[in-house]
Amino acid sequence: MNKSVTLADESATLALGAELAQLCRAHAVVGISLFLTGTLGAGKTTFCRGFLQALGHSGAVKSPTYTLVEPYELDGLQVFHFDLYRLGHPEELEYMGIRDYFKEGSLCLVEWPEKGQGILAAPDLCVQFEVSGTGRTVTMRSESERGLRIVEQCGS
Repeated sequence: MNKSVTLADESATLALGAELAQLCRAHAVVGISLFLTGTLGAGKTTFCRGFLQALGHSGAVKSPTYTLVEPYELDGLQVFHFDLYRLGHPEELEYMGIRDYFKEGSLCLVEWPEKGQGILAAPDLCVQFEVSGTGRTVTMRSESERGLRIVEQCGS
């Protein structure tokens, strides 16, 4: 299932991140992953900031471009924010133990997932960001039964 929304500005992007965080929280017991795609500056990290803040993070949220992953412990949830933009080869993910992050009780946000193609498992939800004038068009695509329930509930 696909659902598209138009986001007028940064606050709308933060709000979408917050809404999806609340919807994902219910499914985190079994683990859930979101792949975030789009060009540089399309809003992926802003979305992650809204997502993490909605789960209780009060500090800065920066894209983990050089560290590849930034872990957060939020109200009993483990949230992992990945940015694979600078990944040289997908096999590098094996060396960092990527499979250990995608487990029960975790939420994984992955920017630039195409860089990990062939190594990353299928996500529950793909969120594609496209610049549209001064705003953004975001298309959410479910890739699992959990992802389908989240997309169905988003914006309800």
